Amino acid sequence: MQASHLLLEEPIRLASILEPSSPRAFSALTKIIGTLGPQSRSVEAIEDLLRAGMSVARFDFSWGSEDYHQETLGNLIQAVKNTRRLCAVMLDTVGPELCVVNADEVEIELVEGASVIITADKTKKASDKVLPVNYDTLVSAAKPKDTIFVGHYLFTGSETTSVWLEVNEVKGQDVVCTVKNTATLTGSLFTLHASQVHLDLPTLSEDDKRVVSSWGVRNHIDFLSLSFTRHADDVREARKHLNQLGELSQTQIFAKIENYEGLQHFDEILKEADGIILSRGNLGIDLPPEKVFLFQKVAMQKCNRAGKPAIVTRVVDSMVDNPRPTRAEATDVANAVLDGADGILLGAETLRGLYPVETITTIYKICGEAEKVFNQAVYFKRAIKDVPEPMQHLESIASSAVRAATKVRASVLVVFTSSGRTARLIAKYRPTMPVLCVVVPRLTTNRLRWSFTGAFQARQCLAVRGLFPMLADPRHSTDNTTNESILKVALDHGKAAGIIKSHDRVVICQKVGDSSVVKIIEME
Repeated sequence: MQASHLLLEEPIRLASILEPSSPRAFSALTKIIGTLGPQSRSVEAIEDLLRAGMSVARFDFSWGSEDYHQETLGNLIQAVKNTRRLCAVMLDTVGPELCVVNADEVEIELVEGASVIITADKTKKASDKVLPVNYDTLVSAAKPKDTIFVGHYLFTGSETTSVWLEVNEVKGQDVVCTVKNTATLTGSLFTLHASQVHLDLPTLSEDDKRVVSSWGVRNHIDFLSLSFTRHADDVREARKHLNQLGELSQTQIFAKIENYEGLQHFDEILKEADGIILSRGNLGIDLPPEKVFLFQKVAMQKCNRAGKPAIVTRVVDSMVDNPRPTRAEATDVANAVLDGADGILLGAETLRGLYPVETITTIYKICGEAEKVFNQAVYFKRAIKDVPEPMQHLESIASSAVRAATKVRASVLVVFTSSGRTARLIAKYRPTMPVLCVVVPRLTTNRLRWSFTGAFQARQCLAVRGLFPMLADPRHSTDNTTNESILKVALDHGKAAGIIKSHDRVVICQKVGDSSVVKIIEME
């Protein structure tokens, strides 16, 4: 591969690697999504996560009751007030997930070469001979030689906590399998994944719809993480459901690609979704290990071209039990940033891991180091080349703003936006400096009442690389005079945050009348 094709700044001096990193106001532009759970749900713990760099809190409804998650969210709200750090909320659906119920929580030891039966008969108890599953028609979907994985907290890749089964035959309600590795399963619930087997289950289940309609509406969720997205119709169905729930029509849908079927329809899903989550846990089972990196790079490139956020999962599994990642994991995080990732999603690492704060702190530092050597010039040329001509008006303004900020070495780029679209287009070109998004609320009506939009749009910027949102005073209009007063507030905020200093240049992208303008100012 030629050097000009690497998204790595050149040359990199070896001496710079040996020098300590210089502190920055924002240690990293890449966003971190943390899953809140037993190890990270107290007010104090969440405050620490926010200070460490978490910008989106994920609530995983594959476990825990609505009341449990509501209490955690209440703690998050209090932590946000205490730290004065904005945080968005993501609801993660269960989707068509297969589970083995171990009601007695007995320890199940499966030995390589032994036979085990997966059955649809839920009256049977889980043991080393029988594993009852919650899917009645698995017997009609599975066939000899199919691969089935069973594990606790999804699949870690550890041969001692996950088991790999091969289907021998199907008998009535039973799927007879051979155990391919020795493992011990513990806990009350195991996830089951049938590799490359089509499941005739809805992506947004009735239980998911109920949770979104109650918990989601009550808490004004910013993102819906649509688990096991397989087709573009899955996203359309979820959007239709959200549109019936008042304010949740503004909620963004992030499609989780985590099986072979979703990968086959990736392009169509990307067109419909607001963002993509590359769920490498399950997908790493459906795909051969040597193909996973290729999927990540191709999918990331497609998301970058479309200007839609790309989130990567399962990066530092070892930090569930250890305060430091492996060398391979640290490299994996940096490569995700160089590939163009907008954010890193942490699951078990913050949910039940022993070192949630250390995990976020470490990832934040790795992302910051990778961003320093990210070859923005090469990336920008590629991004411009991929845009069809004639270029759309907003796209032209966004790319011009980034080019100007790069050329004058601006310390920050300020963008005024209402929908967040201009800000996301600017982020598409990966500016090396922070982008302060001043979200100007709009007054709307449904003929029954008037309301301001803007809060959703501001928080949704928290999942996009490089965007740092502010919500303007809703009493302000969008005329030029008021824009100047809002700009002063934004610049004062930048000074207080330490990203703007005397004599720094700042590039501003704003609307004046019917025209969009890019201007450069120098601070006094």
